[in-house]
Amino acid sequence: MVSTEQPVADGIAILLNANAKQVTARVRRALSGVVPAEHLFLSRCPEEASRIADTVVRRGYGTVFTGGGDGTFVSWVNHILDRTEPRGAPTPRFGVLPLGTGNAVAETVGARPAGLVADLQRYLRGEVGYCRRLDLVRVEGRRTPFAGLGIDGAVLNDYNWLRRRLGTSSLAKLASGIRGYGLAIALRSAPRQLLERRPTYCEIANAGKPAWRLDAGGHRVGRPIETGELVYAGPCMLAAVGTVPYYGFGLKAFPFALSRPGMMQLRVVARIGVGSLLWNLPSLWAGQFSHPGLLDFQVEKVSMQFERPMPLQVGGDAEGYRDRLSIGMAPSAVEVVDFGIAAAAA
Repeated sequence: MVSTEQPVADGIAILLNANAKQVTARVRRALSGVVPAEHLFLSRCPEEASRIADTVVRRGYGTVFTGGGDGTFVSWVNHILDRTEPRGAPTPRFGVLPLGTGNAVAETVGARPAGLVADLQRYLRGEVGYCRRLDLVRVEGRRTPFAGLGIDGAVLNDYNWLRRRLGTSSLAKLASGIRGYGLAIALRSAPRQLLERRPTYCEIANAGKPAWRLDAGGHRVGRPIETGELVYAGPCMLAAVGTVPYYGFGLKAFPFALSRPGMMQLRVVARIGVGSLLWNLPSLWAGQFSHPGLLDFQVEKVSMQFERPMPLQVGGDAEGYRDRLSIGMAPSAVEVVDFGIAAAAA
């Protein structure tokens, strides 16, 4: 059957994660007052998301706004690029409506949870014209702006455990947002680290173009690390990569991620005491923490091996455990509407 749909290359689509806590009926009503209903999509399951992505690509929207957290952004980007890249079709620019728990991409582009409707209206009026190139990394076939193995994945697992335990009880609100993460760290993550005799041994090899060690200011130091050479070998509490500075909640986990297009920041936490991490939490949160056990690198692709399986997170979603993993730059970047640049210029 021939489609009667008309291309909407100059229009926008809004793709919402119906399971995101902040995607309420009030938010949906507010957004439906900004764009026509036929351009507002609500996904409740992977199958529904797949059908919506088919429609979005077929209609040829110029801009696609994703409403949810980082996991929602990652899911929609993969659904759409999986359809556009193989056929050489145009890829829309993306926008972010921060309606999830973790909003690292939103923080990178200055999208505000309290002002998302106003930001969207400004974009439609042509008052926001800047788009940021956003490189992505590829993990087991999925594109994402960040991923990690170790304590970040463990904290995420502990947060999910806490939410399951509290369920729909009167204490359930304690397990939401940053308060829930803090409680999960206090009850499970920190005690586990204190009881652990030693960090897992890890070897990280360079599998791409020459890599570099970075100093505390983000400058390259030493000689380049060639393909096949070890980037790092030793104890490892965390091995994470990112092409955006944040992990959500303003935590600047990758302060040098935007310094060189086509490369990602690899951050290794070798061995740092829990007490030291907690004592230096403000500087750690701001991306200014320096410690002999905190190592930063600029890499294109790496392969990691651990002596025992480590918890994995991809884009802020728990993905089980791995004892080996290959992570590299995705072949294509995406454009993301940058409200931060617009706000600074106003």
